[in-house]
Parts: sequence; structure tokens; C-alpha cells
Amino acid sequence: MATTSEQPPALDPGRTETASFGRRFVALLIDWAACTLVASFLVADLRTNAWPQLGVFVLAHAFFVGLFGQTLGMAIARIRCISIADGGGIGIPRALLRAVLLALVIPAVISDGDGRGLHDRAAGSVMTVLSRG
Repeated sequence: MATTSEQPPALDPGRTETASFGRRFVALLIDWAACTLVASFLVADLRTNAWPQLGVFVLAHAFFVGLFGQTLGMAIARIRCISIADGGGIGIPRALLRAVLLALVIPAVISDGDGRGLHDRAAGSVMTVLSRG
């Protein structure tokens, strides 16, 4: 097991705090609601066809996380998705991978001791709490 000095910069306990499951879940619910609203303008009845809703979620997640490090829900929950290697952004390709795995649900619920799901591990990302200031 790695010691604190061997931790990647993004997991340095003195520098960042990883986001709790509660914050992540609240952000996900807000994002899902926003994507449902957008998809309702694209499809007449989402009750019979949920694929547009899921597609909007994946595309919006990949775009906003890839370029800005957070979605609307993440901004409201005051969390950000960063690269575990250097604490920077993850970019659109890795954000797209993360979004597709998140949409599959199972990779997101299997997490490690740091609270990183399989989708975060595959994308090389970690969810952190934004500092006040």
C-alpha cells in the first residue's frame, strides 16, 4: 500500500479533500434532472424512450467535465473532477470514457478506499471538494 508521500498530487490529504458519496450523488441527481429537461425538448415522450435522456447526459458530462472540470450539478455541490496524476483537467476523451462508464451505473458503484469508482479509475480522475475562497 502506498504511503502518503507516494500518493499522486491530487490525493495529497493536505492539498485536496475527496468528494463524499453524498455530494457526488446530489450532483448526479441535479445533472440527471437538467439532462431530462433538455431531452424533453428533443423527444415528445421520455416515458417511452429514455435513450435521448441518457445520450444528453453522456454528451453533456463529457463536454463540461472535459473542458471545465465540472457539470452544473458538480458546481452546485461544490465538487470538481480532476486528473489524479497532476490535479489538472482530464480532457474530453477521458471525460467521455468516464461518462459512458458512469451511464452504465455498475462501474460507478464499485469504489475503492478513496471513493473512486471504476469509472474514475479508468479515466484517471478523482472527485475533489472545491475549497472555500
